[in-house]
Formats: sequence, C-alpha cells, structure tokens
Amino acid sequence: MTLATDRLLLRQWRAADREPFAAMNADPIVMRHFPAPLTRAESDAFADRNEAGIAERGWGLWAVEVDGEFAGFIGLQPLRPALPFAPGVEIGWRLAARFHGHGYATEGARQVVTYAFGTVGLPEIVSFTTERNTASRRVMEKLGMTHDPSEDFDHPAVAAEWAGRRHVLYRLAALPSTSSAPGARR
Repeated sequence: MTLATDRLLLRQWRAADREPFAAMNADPIVMRHFPAPLTRAESDAFADRNEAGIAERGWGLWAVEVDGEFAGFIGLQPLRPALPFAPGVEIGWRLAARFHGHGYATEGARQVVTYAFGTVGLPEIVSFTTERNTASRRVMEKLGMTHDPSEDFDHPAVAAEWAGRRHVLYRLAALPSTSSAPGARR
C-alpha cells in the first residue's frame, strides 16, 4: 500500500532508508522536541517496527519520498497503552530538517487523514507533541484537529525533569460522510 500526493510518495520502508533515517534521528534540529537524539540502533529498531506495522495492518508510519529521495515519515500508529487517552490511533510525522517549511508534513498528513477515515474506517485520530512544538501544532490545526487544554498531559515515557515533558493533545473525529481515500494505490 502506498499513498501519493502531488509532491509526495508515502510507502513501505526499504533497507536504503536506514542511513538517512538514522542521520535524521541524530540531528539536533529534528530532535529538539524529544528528550534525546536516537542512536543508530534505536533508529533502525524504530524503522523495523514501522515496516512490521505496515506489513501487519496495511498502514502505519510510512516512509516519505520527495522527488525520489527519502525525507522522513508520515502516518498512523496505534497508541501506546500507557498514554492517558489510549486506546486509539495517532497521526504523526517527522521530516529531515532540509524538508521543513515546505508544507510536506501537512500535505502528507491530509492524505493520511483521508485514508484513516475513508479506508481504515477509524472513528477518530489524535496527535500530540510538546507544548513548545509550534510547527507540529500548526500542522495539527491545519488538519482541523482541535485542542482541549484540559487534556494536556505529562508524557509517561519521559523523565519528570525533562523540560518538554508536558504535552498537548489534539483530536480529529471522522465525519459521517467520509468516503474512500483518493490517491491510495495497491
């Protein structure tokens, strides 16, 4: 399963993605809203989980290509049970720094929203980030997601002393008339 937009291809992971993915996950600019950059082993394990999730469910955090070049990921993943609003499905994205500021996250995420509601049939998706991550928050708002400050939370998987522990939660419910996803290919 792949998803396509005018400028992006969202696809299954490939072995060739591991190197640029590791470089992206080690970049302090990309990882500034996370407790720490990922090691190569952590990055490879994350890519392996993404690949396995797509193979198992038919959806997940897809690798993203821009003009045939690996740019990061955009997609869906089941929520970890430890999160206070689980169960559910999260929409998320992470792009290499040189792909920031071009609207790619919003463009790809819009396609993923259509797929999540029209093809997968999800009733709702959520997204969350640190309070200070204004770029991701703008993407969430452009998707039509709503934020209720009463649902903000301290992320249980990060240390209490980390300054970014406080997270904001955004939600988006499916519209009753959502139809199948254009741009989806098998």
